[in-house]
Amino acid sequence: MTSLSPRVYVIDDEPSVRKALERLLRAAGLEVATCASGPDYLAQFDPDVPGCLVLDLAMPGFSGLELQQALAARGATPPIIFLTGRGDVPSSVQAMKRGAFEFLSKPVDEGLLLEAVRHAIEKDRVDRLERAALADVRARLATLTPRETEVLACVIAGLLNKQTADLLGTAEKTIKVHRAHIMEKMQVKSLAELVRLADAAGIAPARER
Repeated sequence: MTSLSPRVYVIDDEPSVRKALERLLRAAGLEVATCASGPDYLAQFDPDVPGCLVLDLAMPGFSGLELQQALAARGATPPIIFLTGRGDVPSSVQAMKRGAFEFLSKPVDEGLLLEAVRHAIEKDRVDRLERAALADVRARLATLTPRETEVLACVIAGLLNKQTADLLGTAEKTIKVHRAHIMEKMQVKSLAELVRLADAAGIAPARER
């Protein structure tokens, strides 16, 4: 997990808006960076920096919606608080379908913005914890041998050792050894925990013949 402080990126083509929002957010004790356009932000984008975006939806040239799409293409998922004006409804709908965190109308209510930013930062924190946990599970799964992976699929399918042995064409005592190795490598003490981790990682259960 990163030890960097959360940062709020304010992205708006209007200098007065950037300045006003930066002043407001800094006064609330938040770390702030401003950008005049989507490309400016992408040039300094660092996926390891936690936080959120306060993004003008209808910027000229490279819209907020296009920036959202560009980030999605990179596999990045920072929470985005869109600032919208009149006539932005169609674009707002598209942004919402792509996972926008919040929409606030211009001129923005300061209290609503600060509340949205705090919630967005917390969402980003939780999301990063979940991604780190999943990466850890996948790293453990990568230590399993091909045969252990097959046995794991049988375990999460609820098959008994004898059923697994019959399915894989091996001895029951061999399956017991594999299961012990799986529990050790996955660092779990119960079958329920093993099933939960496998399910979180998207491991498909085996099917009996």
